[in-house]
Amino acid sequence: MTADAEEIRIWGLGVGPGDPELITLKAQRILRSADVVAYPAPADGDSLVRAIAAPHIPDGAEELVISTPMLAERYPAQDVYDRAAQEIEKRVEAGKTVAILCEGDPFFYGSFMYLYGRLSERLRVGVVPGVSSLSAGAAELGLPLAERNDVVAVIPATLDESALSERLAVADAAVIIKVGRHLDKVRRVLDDQGLLGGAKYIERATMEAQRMCDLADMSDQTAPYFSLIIVRKSVDI
Repeated sequence: MTADAEEIRIWGLGVGPGDPELITLKAQRILRSADVVAYPAPADGDSLVRAIAAPHIPDGAEELVISTPMLAERYPAQDVYDRAAQEIEKRVEAGKTVAILCEGDPFFYGSFMYLYGRLSERLRVGVVPGVSSLSAGAAELGLPLAERNDVVAVIPATLDESALSERLAVADAAVIIKVGRHLDKVRRVLDDQGLLGGAKYIERATMEAQRMCDLADMSDQTAPYFSLIIVRKSVDI
């Protein structure tokens, strides 16, 4: 560890998509030496990221739960991040090291970036990247994402149909995320572009409840939050 790294007392740790063994060695080392472990949890349920990291959380560490309502609106979630940042700063001022757990990768659609924006204005914050759901999904499906000069698009299913269609049209491969209640819409767009037959679906990648199949074979009307669809226009690999 470098001298500069030793001065960092706040770390955002990517713990991967679900399998506890997919945490990096660096994230594991930092987590096991942390005085405080902070993590988001839904207001009415258990924290998935805490469950993923559970085998690596040290005995005796203080746990700081960031209760976050799952809302599309930016408020009151922004107030939650304000309060969480203040609580984390208090621990740092007391000389403690804080590890903030993040599902997947901290800077890939992760809520950690909102804490980072607040904390990094005044304090040094280290970030340890993690295995993303894209990488995990592709590995589990046995479907390489890109080769040579391929352009890969990451497309939120929350976009309207015309926007989805436009982004799919210019990509060699696409990973469609945030599927949820937008599953039927995504199916229609893929079918219109002749891509439905090659689209692969996976939910809860690397978790015990993992499920994967050809999208065309699915009759479900909606998908869980932790799901994605991968489609390649060329399958020459």
